[in-house]
Amino acid sequence: MEPAPEGAPPSAPAGLQRAAPVSDRPLVDLDRLEAQLDELAPRYRDARPYPHIVLEDFLAPETLARAIEEFPSLDPERWNHYVHANERKFSHTDPATWGPTLQAVLAECNSPRFVNFVSRLTGVPELIPDPSLEGGGLHQSTAGGFLNIHADYTVHPHHAHWRRRANLLLYLNEDWRPEFGGDLELWSTDMKQCVEKIAPTANRVVIFTTDVDSFHGHPEPMRCPPDRARRSLALYYFTVEDHPLVRSTEYRARPGDGLHSVLIYADKQLLRAYDRAKRHFGISDQAVNALLRRLERLRRRRRQP
Repeated sequence: MEPAPEGAPPSAPAGLQRAAPVSDRPLVDLDRLEAQLDELAPRYRDARPYPHIVLEDFLAPETLARAIEEFPSLDPERWNHYVHANERKFSHTDPATWGPTLQAVLAECNSPRFVNFVSRLTGVPELIPDPSLEGGGLHQSTAGGFLNIHADYTVHPHHAHWRRRANLLLYLNEDWRPEFGGDLELWSTDMKQCVEKIAPTANRVVIFTTDVDSFHGHPEPMRCPPDRARRSLALYYFTVEDHPLVRSTEYRARPGDGLHSVLIYADKQLLRAYDRAKRHFGISDQAVNALLRRLERLRRRRRQP
């Protein structure tokens, strides 16, 4: 499907219909959130190390329960693999195959009213959502998974005028224990210290400004049992600008990373080359993952007697 024209309101991906209500109650109590904006917006603006906020009890309880129940299992044929020196996680960016509750939550968080709430919260006017879920969608990290500290890419790979401005992370982890790890770490803009850690507990939302020095991640390998995973929904919001600064994801070593910092830097350079290829040739992570899966199946067939 041809991308929407630059600046046009994004439309839903092909095959995705707005899901039927999962409850008589609203999925997200926007009346409550909007009524609190006079208190929430200054909290967001003044937060350190950069503007952000943590919202609890984001979804209605019955919506949360159904969203967790519908969260897809880790089928290698449906999940994109991000497995390299700077991260080990999986993403699912085909909402047409999600359950009705997850579809409804996605539609709600990309709705004009909710996006307007995010604009007013962050102080960034005229935000737009990303129906392609580039880099977003459903995420999960299993035991041993991690995401090194980084600042996100600044411009959408397939929309040259879309500047990335805000992230929303909704956690979907029931009974999450501290010993499992996976805390979201927010680092100072000079990368000298971790300023805040946020546990990925169910129904918690984190919204934060994405800028060239909005460093964050969960760099310590996960310690959860084999049957558990750190699960979330990640959504990104953009503005349309004439000449936005283009930069790929900027991974950084932490103080004390030692020789590991060399691997972090080398991997970052490879990822920059991949990012340039995506922008130049219009390729997607989904297409690359599909190709890798086909090559792996071919390799396995050739190894069979």
